[in-house]
Amino acid sequence: MEDKTFYTLLVYSENLAGILNQITAVFTRRQVNIESLNVSASSIPGVHKYTITAWSNADQIAKITKQIEKKIDVIKASCYTDDQLFIREVALYKLSTPIVLENPVVTRIIRQAGGSIMEVNPTYITVMLGGITEDITQLFRELDKHQCVLQYTRSGRVAVTRSTVEQVTDFLEKQERKHRDSE
Repeated sequence: MEDKTFYTLLVYSENLAGILNQITAVFTRRQVNIESLNVSASSIPGVHKYTITAWSNADQIAKITKQIEKKIDVIKASCYTDDQLFIREVALYKLSTPIVLENPVVTRIIRQAGGSIMEVNPTYITVMLGGITEDITQLFRELDKHQCVLQYTRSGRVAVTRSTVEQVTDFLEKQERKHRDSE
């Protein structure tokens, strides 16, 4: 991936049907693949937060961010590199109970990684791990070496800025002041 950096876009919009399609279409038109996408309610009532990751160059990701922000129902869109964010993911590992019980090294690997055993039954053991992508994929690789992984999945990234200023809050406050002043 020549001259490409891993970016995270944080997009805030009203909670309306169809906005996700509009946002992802911007990436499609520019032929940029979305690596992960997480959508959830934000701390602001009626506002949803989209956390989108993609490999791109600075010029292209800036254009994508501006195009997304031009959408009528988008409140704010900002682009970040990893050093500007506090990032976490969650992974679930479904492991074969018989294989895990035969090999005590597997439970040691889980404990050392900080994983939590969520459920145990005669067929499978479910393990959860929260953390950064590298730690989550490393645990998968270690468990996979022991051929005990039945299923594995990880969430999209969730992120908050490291900034002491909340851009979306500032933006909404400025919009509210403009609205009050125009009345």
